[in-house]
Amino acid sequence: MSEKEVLFTPIKIGNRVAQNRIVINAMECCDSDEEGNPTERTYERYRKLFEGKAGLIDLEAITVTYESRGRKTQLSIMPRNKEALTKFVREMKSINKDTIFIFQLTHSGELSHPAFSKRVCVKPLAGFGGELLSEEDIERIMDEFVLAAKICHDAGADGVDLKLSHGYLGSQLLRPYNDRKWKYGGSWENRSRFAFELTERVVREVNDPNFIIGSKISVWEGFPGGCGSAGPDTAVMDLTESIALCKGLEERGAHYILQSAGSPSITLALSQPDRKIPDYAYLHHYFSKVLKENLKPETVVIGSAYSIFRDGKNSFLAVEREKNTFRYWGNKNINDGYVDMVALGRQSLADPYLPAKLMEGRDDEIKWCTACDNCIELLIRQMNVGCCVYNKPYTEALMKIRKEEGLLKEKHT
Repeated sequence: MSEKEVLFTPIKIGNRVAQNRIVINAMECCDSDEEGNPTERTYERYRKLFEGKAGLIDLEAITVTYESRGRKTQLSIMPRNKEALTKFVREMKSINKDTIFIFQLTHSGELSHPAFSKRVCVKPLAGFGGELLSEEDIERIMDEFVLAAKICHDAGADGVDLKLSHGYLGSQLLRPYNDRKWKYGGSWENRSRFAFELTERVVREVNDPNFIIGSKISVWEGFPGGCGSAGPDTAVMDLTESIALCKGLEERGAHYILQSAGSPSITLALSQPDRKIPDYAYLHHYFSKVLKENLKPETVVIGSAYSIFRDGKNSFLAVEREKNTFRYWGNKNINDGYVDMVALGRQSLADPYLPAKLMEGRDDEIKWCTACDNCIELLIRQMNVGCCVYNKPYTEALMKIRKEEGLLKEKHT
């Protein structure tokens, strides 16, 4: 490791200090028990991540309600989960007290799975829809988020990520598509009301200056009426509202913004650039740069979509391999002032020890994500999620269900 690599230098987030600039993105893995508590498989995943020494770990999307949720075995954060979550945080902190640990709080909204929960929406979207939410429903959901933030704090976590991205309820409310005439739709003032009031309430009601508060946002969702578009019926990019969102969150006490893009159920390659379209990763560099230019220096901007760069063995064109790696772009974008920290999602499933290996110069030992996206297939299938390239049980589980489906298809043809 070069002494000049800023990727491995500390950074202050609120009143806490991350020991390096590597963040582990929230990765849902569908392995809770029937009440949404962590299982041994959950413990196993996070033990390795904490041993990996990332500067910050964002706990996978943990639902504030079991009434409407996207995954059947999804971690939840309600009063019934407080004891289990406290035990979970305590063990992770005993492994590594230096890594900042935050919880990504979420409500699935129109992405709730109708097979085992109630699908709800702010305005029916083609292919999704659901029961229309009322103003009273939104106020109740906000109460659930605030209660979840308090539980998160009491459980010993360092902060929260109030999720406003990737097609979940927080982003559904923000979209220009939400032109419905109600308290939470139409004008920007109305569409941003939930995000802003929620942040204000969490700051006020948790009331701990050392508790980190921020949000993961989709700067541009990439479909008509999505976040970052110029209107309810166009996909043309206009980042005016995305900038206003981040500035408004900052004004209300947010310490960081976790920049993302896309909505995985609609524009997956934009959220998680794949081998066929890796170039979307460069858009994320631009998005984080725009946020840095519009926020205060002390507001930490965390960039996404870095897994695709790996060790330079990727499908990008017109670039030298040694100048197209995770290590290269992480250092360059931080040094150029385009971002403060960089996040890894799929790569953290492939090798949870990557931060430690990079810091120690053990690059040749890293298990690099191949962007095969079999982990995403496991998620879509509601199966336990892990890396199918380096973790044999997940490979075998996926192959088994594919084979069973193939046999079933043959039987009916």
